[in-house]
Amino acid sequence: MTTHRIGYARVSSRDQNLDLQRDALQKAGCDKIYKDTISGTKSQRPGLDLALDNLREGDTLVVWKLDRLGRSVKDLLDFAGGLNDRGVGFISLTDSIDTTTVSGRFFFNVMASLAQMERELMVERTQAGLQAAREQGRIGGRKRIMTDAKIRSARKLLNQGTPPREVAGSLGVSVPTLYRWVPAAGAVKAGEQ
Repeated sequence: MTTHRIGYARVSSRDQNLDLQRDALQKAGCDKIYKDTISGTKSQRPGLDLALDNLREGDTLVVWKLDRLGRSVKDLLDFAGGLNDRGVGFISLTDSIDTTTVSGRFFFNVMASLAQMERELMVERTQAGLQAAREQGRIGGRKRIMTDAKIRSARKLLNQGTPPREVAGSLGVSVPTLYRWVPAAGAVKAGEQ
């Protein structure tokens, strides 16, 4: 089975010239090089999509630097994990990452484990913070848009025959929000029709 190295290059806002990346990828033995000339924050990267479409089991995707693929460690790990699931290797030239070697796979797995641990610690810290807030009588999340005073006012206005749309407008909320917090408003609306 013939394996191929497929390169991917992308320019950033600081470096609008692909020559450096293309030269490095050619020296790394890439048979084909796909490129994008758009920001890494864009979700559509047709060059990367073409590169991924052309990769077969046993092939290797080669990039000049990790930041050509994504901004966050989680995104990069998910991306490399997807390649691994397909039997495709991954090399980042300037970051010295090569998942086609035992040590490269080990290094990448350590990175994945650290990222997973960080996610779990973040969840633990968030849960501990919410628990501490509850114990102090605070509830997490955004402040309610419909306070108890607004609910009382809404009920009073609706009972006086004020149309729900006007009640919602005077309270600075949408009609669906009014209905969510004052279910009786639905009965008033039905009575109007």
